[in-house]
Amino acid sequence: MNTQRKPHRDLLRRIARRAMLARGLEPDFSAAALAQLDKISSAASPDHEPVRDLLDFLWASIDNDDSLDLDQLTVAQPQPGGLTKILVAVANVDALVTQGSALDQHAHHNTTSVYTAAEIFPMLPEKLSTDLTSLKMDARRLSIVVEMRIAEDGSIQDSDIYPARVRNHAKLAYNSVSAWLEGTGPVPEAVATVPGLAENLRLQDKVAQKLKDARHVHGALTLETVEARPRFDRDEICDLEVEAQNRATAIIEDFMIAANGVTARFLATKGFPSIRRVVRTPKRWDRIVEIAAEHRFGLPPEPDSKALEEFLVKEKAADPVRFPDLSLLVIKLMGPGEYVAEQPGEVAPGHFGLAVQDYTHSTAPNRRYPDLITQRLLKAALRKAAAPYSYDELESLAVHCTDEEDAAKKVERQVAKSAAALLLESRIGEKFESIVTGASPKGTWVRLLSIPVEGKLVQGFEGVDVGHRIRVELVAVDVEQGYIDFKRTGAGP
Repeated sequence: MNTQRKPHRDLLRRIARRAMLARGLEPDFSAAALAQLDKISSAASPDHEPVRDLLDFLWASIDNDDSLDLDQLTVAQPQPGGLTKILVAVANVDALVTQGSALDQHAHHNTTSVYTAAEIFPMLPEKLSTDLTSLKMDARRLSIVVEMRIAEDGSIQDSDIYPARVRNHAKLAYNSVSAWLEGTGPVPEAVATVPGLAENLRLQDKVAQKLKDARHVHGALTLETVEARPRFDRDEICDLEVEAQNRATAIIEDFMIAANGVTARFLATKGFPSIRRVVRTPKRWDRIVEIAAEHRFGLPPEPDSKALEEFLVKEKAADPVRFPDLSLLVIKLMGPGEYVAEQPGEVAPGHFGLAVQDYTHSTAPNRRYPDLITQRLLKAALRKAAAPYSYDELESLAVHCTDEEDAAKKVERQVAKSAAALLLESRIGEKFESIVTGASPKGTWVRLLSIPVEGKLVQGFEGVDVGHRIRVELVAVDVEQGYIDFKRTGAGP
């Protein structure tokens, strides 16, 4: 190894910034945006419209251990007749980031926060996203609340949306909350110190499971993916940590899916256009059918989410260890999500993976621009004002947000591969078991089964397709470019 090389963190930071610029993304805020930021000294105050005071509700956030850009809080309230009221408070980011302002222009350009191994490039400056517009611990904040009454069968009986003032009583982390809920860890200290919060979180967990079950009855897909994050020892990468979905992430996931559906339907009933998040029917359903057949399961020739869900549930029970690999294949074969504009009265394609027709992104306005757009639409609808965007503008924004989201993901993947390359550069010549995750005219990619690393198959790719298990040899890495190259050495279709 070159002893003159910079520390890993510095090297990856430089690679990340270069990748941002190469993809047309802006790693830094403009002078105009910073000047506007300097004039903001406090969190937003309520407008003249009435704002409900919900400060005393048992609001709490659940996010990653190190997350400070907190977008949502949740709370549950038991109701008569076996119903449960679930409330989701979303940070009122628009109150400080006005449409067309210099800060808004930066957010519009990148459309998302970009999370790389060495550096985070926030969509909004940290003074806002981790402080003044964050629903951080003990801070009084303006929010948009989505209120839902959930029945025993997981159906949403009725809903409402309104502005409210809220306060985060406990900043919680996914892993510790999940371990407690699953009985493998103690009650988190932040939970134990707030009277009634433990009971409330257990109720939230119970309702989230009902929402999930109801969606899966209608064909929502059981998918379980793992994410690998570099672990640093000071400024040097020492390992890759695997992050999997758990009970606590499921609470937030299921409540956000429900809230996003309510938001989409609310805008439609108000006659407003909107930006929907869609996943179309799988582009390579034929290959999904082949993979199911290899597992001795028959899928129909035309895309059918309920049938696919039956197959996934069967495989998860049969082989839970390898189920994330199967999930990854299905996700790759379904194709990416995208944003589309919807006119009132029209019907967008819907979300195949979630088995929902009405779906938008609205619950992360500190991190995603489509959510900020949706928030502005919501606030206008609540004020009974004209929509702040025309349908033509939303069409253009939907395409732009889809393109920039793709660019951001490519930056994140490149830096992740550069980090993995740093770990693997001393292991060239070693052989690994792998699974093919991508096969197209652009190239063939494999993911190692023993290490959560993906790379390109540069030799021996003839005749292999997504889902094939093959043995590969690591032949080269390029830390600067994020290239990890393998050649096939055995096994195949």
